[in-house]
Amino acid sequence: MHATETSRYWRHPCFPDLGLFKARFTRHRYELHTHPTYVIALITAGCERIRIGRRNVIAPAGTVAIVNPEEWHDGEQGTDEGWAYRTFYPTVPLMTALARELGRDRAPVFSREIIEDHHLASALAAAHEGSTSQDATRAEASLLAALGRLIVRHGDWNGRVGEVESAGWRRRFPVYEELIESRLGSPLDLQRLADATRVTRFQVIRDFKKTIGLTPAAYIRDRRLRRACLLIEEGLGLADAALAAGFADQSHLTRSFRAAHGMSPGMFRRAR
Repeated sequence: MHATETSRYWRHPCFPDLGLFKARFTRHRYELHTHPTYVIALITAGCERIRIGRRNVIAPAGTVAIVNPEEWHDGEQGTDEGWAYRTFYPTVPLMTALARELGRDRAPVFSREIIEDHHLASALAAAHEGSTSQDATRAEASLLAALGRLIVRHGDWNGRVGEVESAGWRRRFPVYEELIESRLGSPLDLQRLADATRVTRFQVIRDFKKTIGLTPAAYIRDRRLRRACLLIEEGLGLADAALAAGFADQSHLTRSFRAAHGMSPGMFRRAR
């Protein structure tokens, strides 16, 4: 018999742009998606199987999974019992500011997808629990301690290894990105992307596969979800946000949102 699946999303009382998520899943499977923020997930029980970028990794209880901003990732149970976890979504400006306070000159990059560090895990657990405390000083201090240890001990200050080489597909990809962003609320197809870069539809598919390892459709769905999140945060109703972001209707948005984020758009809106 499957255990009950639960999830909750809220904002940090001292850092309003920092989202936090707590969940237990047994059957839920995340589709590939991205975030504009970092994703720092402390696995508290069970085991999660994750694709991060082009790597497939296993995150057992006690480990910390790290996803850099804009990095594609998914997630599913890595064992029959599923997994439970506590997640932080710190923004790039927040992590950059903390890194500078710690003597670095830029935002951190994390090259290891899975971190085994008992002290970091304990600090993250304390910070996550502290975010719901009535004591604002405790909430702030515990978060800074946890993120500070993560940045200093595990940031890769030599840059990400394995940067892709410059090539035609890399020059074309910004054109695809710009066109998609400008037409999220309108129909998009491969031919339009091909026309914009004067290549074939087959080349468009190859370009996406080469650059991010996904199909154009998966990328467009992710961008529409990102647009919907922004519109909901700005106060637009769910139905209007769905249409403005290019979804067929609110139900279409809800299905896609839950598949990517493990929560409904309504839960996300209530945390505003």
